[in-house]
Amino acid sequence: MAKTPTGKNTSGRGQRDLKVKVKTARGRKLSSTRWLQRQLNDPYVKRAQAEGYRGRAAFKILELDDKYRFLVPGARVVDLGAAPGGWCQVAVKRVNALGEKSGKSVGTILGIDLQEMEPIAGCELHQLDFMEDDADLQVKDWLGGKADVVMSDMAAASSGHKQTDHLRIISLCEAAAYFAFDVLDDGGTFVAKVLAGGAEGSLQQLLKQRFAKVANVKPPASRADSSEKFVVATGFRGGVD
Repeated sequence: MAKTPTGKNTSGRGQRDLKVKVKTARGRKLSSTRWLQRQLNDPYVKRAQAEGYRGRAAFKILELDDKYRFLVPGARVVDLGAAPGGWCQVAVKRVNALGEKSGKSVGTILGIDLQEMEPIAGCELHQLDFMEDDADLQVKDWLGGKADVVMSDMAAASSGHKQTDHLRIISLCEAAAYFAFDVLDDGGTFVAKVLAGGAEGSLQQLLKQRFAKVANVKPPASRADSSEKFVVATGFRGGVD
């Protein structure tokens, strides 16, 4: 089971509340103040800073991989919507992209995003819209073949309307799934963020037709008040029409 970054209370009774409290400044929205306070008190944010990850989302893919073991040495991985790069950072270490694990196969990481990203050692980053025509051919050319893992932490821009946002992210996830069908090798894995809300049934059915197993998981690093969860589809069946 994945460990959370919070430790045990060893100071006994009478421990003071050490949470950072943020006052609402003039001109700042209450929602912004709440977000800032949550960030300042989030143990995953603090741990990401301490361990050099570009964001707390890195721990979501760490926890998912701890459970399902798809980021193995030698794996060829495509990270869709990779910015700012936390998932790529995790993948680089786990697939041995830098060749630091002696005697282990060396993996390949492709980070794909609409925006330019700061370089990540061991990762090949490309500015590309994965929904463009022939994007799958371009990715396979960069990889030198098919991928073992396609993963996505993408989310559509929020509209502020819960149902609309749910439909948008499900649509984005379905687009990522179809891309994965084009680039995954047999036995491959697809991992993507979705939002619970009722419209994900068609996505689940689609994935069950193409993968041996489909699991829905909310890793510990995913905030309790968030409706996000992750679909982990393993055992890609490339020959299915």
